[in-house]
Amino acid sequence: MNAVFDHSLNTPPLADAIDRHPLTVAPDAWLSDVVALMNQTAQGSLHSTDPLRGARASCVLVMQGKKLEGIFTERDLVQLTALGVDLQTTKICEVMHHPVLTMSEQSLHDIFAALFLFRRHRIRHLAIADQQQHLIGVVSLDSIRHILRPANLLKIRRVAEVMTNQVVVALPTTPVLELTTLMATHQISCVVIVQVSEQDDSLQQPVGIVTERDIVHFQALGLDIRHTPAQTVMSTPLFVLSPEDSLWTAHQAMEERQVRRLVVSWNWGQNLGIVTQTSILRVFDPIEMHGVIETLQRTLQQLGLNLDQVLATAIDHDTHLPAAFCSLHEGELPNLKTLLTTVQTQIEQLVKHPELSTQVRQTALIDVLFNLQQFQHIL
Repeated sequence: MNAVFDHSLNTPPLADAIDRHPLTVAPDAWLSDVVALMNQTAQGSLHSTDPLRGARASCVLVMQGKKLEGIFTERDLVQLTALGVDLQTTKICEVMHHPVLTMSEQSLHDIFAALFLFRRHRIRHLAIADQQQHLIGVVSLDSIRHILRPANLLKIRRVAEVMTNQVVVALPTTPVLELTTLMATHQISCVVIVQVSEQDDSLQQPVGIVTERDIVHFQALGLDIRHTPAQTVMSTPLFVLSPEDSLWTAHQAMEERQVRRLVVSWNWGQNLGIVTQTSILRVFDPIEMHGVIETLQRTLQQLGLNLDQVLATAIDHDTHLPAAFCSLHEGELPNLKTLLTTVQTQIEQLVKHPELSTQVRQTALIDVLFNLQQFQHIL
């Protein structure tokens, strides 16, 4: 059965990703109270119909009246926990990040602009302000992922293309405090808990995961993280991906399970990877557009074509088609020629018009890939 393709990116406007009700606290708020607020919001998101509530729990904005003074995130808490900072005697103004990068809603036309700023400044939250510098809300990687609509770009890219295989692992008996040290040292958002085979220590079966958000929850509960082993508090069982799964499969799994990262395992546990919301959204980053082009080139090669051939070949009755096309029935040949003509025109437009916006170029590339997919249905 032929697959049904969605021709467009259907990229939602950035306005849909703005959380207009972010968590805010005063500069003199105790860090323990801030953590409790973040945890309460995260736990409430499990039963909320608000798609942005889970994203809201990932940061707190520090406000002095209407003035934005600073920002505090889940990752900041992990680092402070690893350092042994006392949450009861520390005020948020002492550990917040400031000044905070802010942008106007008018200056960010789409999610691509926001993703570019995230990458450029190595941040995961962006404050949105009006012309009077009054806070409107916050855009985060989490909020963008939650409003992302079905896109062929996620369906044609594989988990293996964006996952990281530099996974930090720990045993089920590892104390939670040690996990926070690993997260802070490696600047990562999670540690995968593995069970090592007694017969072969290279076989590491993933059995659970501990994340930044879990640390917020543990701190809010007053858990003794020095003596609590990972196996007691880790999230389990895991939904494990294969490297060959599509990014759309990963995206759907994250949405259904309300998580921000998934474990990838292959070769019977000898190899592990992690795919995160950041890596999924990276395919929309203009800097990563070469990945789509490489996918296009691979598809052409699989069909016995190359980019120069598609651009140079005139489509007429004398055209010499690759050997793979020789077995086609007469009725299918016109369809093939039409598709090839369409692909030729689409690529020529991309080559001749480098000034096209990122979104337009991405949409055009998706259309090219869609048409190339149709070759496979004809052959």
